[in-house]
Order: sequence, then structure tokens, then C-alpha cells
Amino acid sequence: MQCQTVKAGVECIFMKKSGCSYNSGQCYPIVENCEGCSKIIEVESGRYCASFPYPAQKWQNSTCPMATHVKKAQKTEEQKLNPLKASKRSAGKK
Repeated sequence: MQCQTVKAGVECIFMKKSGCSYNSGQCYPIVENCEGCSKIIEVESGRYCASFPYPAQKWQNSTCPMATHVKKAQKTEEQKLNPLKASKRSAGKK
């Protein structure tokens, strides 16, 4: 259904026939960490996240899972090699 409260005219999964079913009946504006994300929508009442009604909650513990402007660091750990197994492998290839 389309939002009738804060983001008027935008499709919202929380909008029901009885009104907004989210916690306090409204969506919250984006926080500073959200700046640069492609999920931001601008409406007359402000700037909001298209994915989450309360974006500040998604940034409390770590990065937002839907953030498009944050590059996730890839862990490149070298595989630990057991010296005993390595010597057996090299001995078998001779």
C-alpha cells in the first residue's frame, strides 16, 4: 500500500488499512551515516530510507546491511600450512 503518513505516495510494507503499522506509526528521517546511499528517497517532509523505517537503529552496532555507499572489507587470510603435511606432499611429488 502507499504511505499516507510521512512518505505520502511511496509504496510501504508497513501501511495497512488501519494506518501505519510500524512501532510508533511513522518513519524516521535518515541519519548522518546514511548520506551518500542510493536507498535515500526525498519527499516533501524530508529525506527517508526506502528500506528501513528507523535507519538509526541499523547503524547502532555496525554498518547498515543495505548501505550502498559503504564498501565491505574483505578478509584475505593466508591459509596456515601444516609443515608436516607440506613435507609429505613434496616428498610424494618426486
